[in-house]
Amino acid sequence: MLRILVVGGAGYIGSHMVKMLGRFGCNVTTLDNLSSGYRDAVLFGEFVQGDMGDEALLNQILTRGFDAVMHFASCIQVGESMRNPEKYYQNNVVNTLNLLNAMRDKGVMRLIFSSTAATFGEPQYTPIDERHPQQPINPYGRTKLMVEQALADYDNAYGLRYVALRYFNAAGADSEGQLGERHDPETHLVPLVLQAASGRRPHVSIYGRDYDTPDGTCIRDYVHVEDLCFAHWLALQSLMDGATSQVYNLGHGSGFSVREVIDTAMRVTGREIVVLNESRRAGDPARLVANPALANASLGWRPQYSDLVTIIKHAWSWENKRV
Repeated sequence: MLRILVVGGAGYIGSHMVKMLGRFGCNVTTLDNLSSGYRDAVLFGEFVQGDMGDEALLNQILTRGFDAVMHFASCIQVGESMRNPEKYYQNNVVNTLNLLNAMRDKGVMRLIFSSTAATFGEPQYTPIDERHPQQPINPYGRTKLMVEQALADYDNAYGLRYVALRYFNAAGADSEGQLGERHDPETHLVPLVLQAASGRRPHVSIYGRDYDTPDGTCIRDYVHVEDLCFAHWLALQSLMDGATSQVYNLGHGSGFSVREVIDTAMRVTGREIVVLNESRRAGDPARLVANPALANASLGWRPQYSDLVTIIKHAWSWENKRV
């Protein structure tokens, strides 16, 4: 039985991961400070409320012995990172270094890291593969890139092996309806659209209708949260089997526009959604689409929920539980 510490396991993706690990028979411990997560989202294993910045607590927990750590405990809002970079450098970089140091001290030498496509910055080409230059344009992306660089150095110096998974757009909800997105404030498109459909929000905004795309709105690569979690599971298996450290881009290799997401949501929900057309936001590229070929070939990862309708159906089921 694998013993896994999930840091940030009460959040959106982390809680889905804890459930999957529990279903796969792992012994799971969740560490989360509940700054953005929810205690009732942790459905399996032991829960410890605490912070990566607490060195004494990390050392106490890691003394128990784990096969690996999964790290989801990053601050993730691009806009907030621009307004309050201190929070992002402290949590995403300094606190992650605390975690790495505690892992090294206690001999826990495998890590699965939740990274992001924001490390690439403005795309020079699409779909984006792992060789694409990394030139992040906000503190969120920069802090994630710094951790990726630290991981490479810790591997070279100390033998701490890792897999960093760069998400494009996580979306959807637990297919059994137990878990979903609960960000506050919410910034992700799919839940914003569905909140407008349910009446919890008066409208949804489209920021820019004049992009060089078929319908003029931005295109993004949406990946179901359960597919992301299964990629973590496969990455964990690769490290347990002795694989070297690696970085993978996770996406479908194709995308959907903002307008397509809204139109699909109206079909799935059977409701009209009020749309406001706003001006472009700075830093929004026209297309962000992954090239997942390396993850496909090396991990054998293939998204099971590849159609937008299923992603939105699962998210809508979760939204209906919150109305």
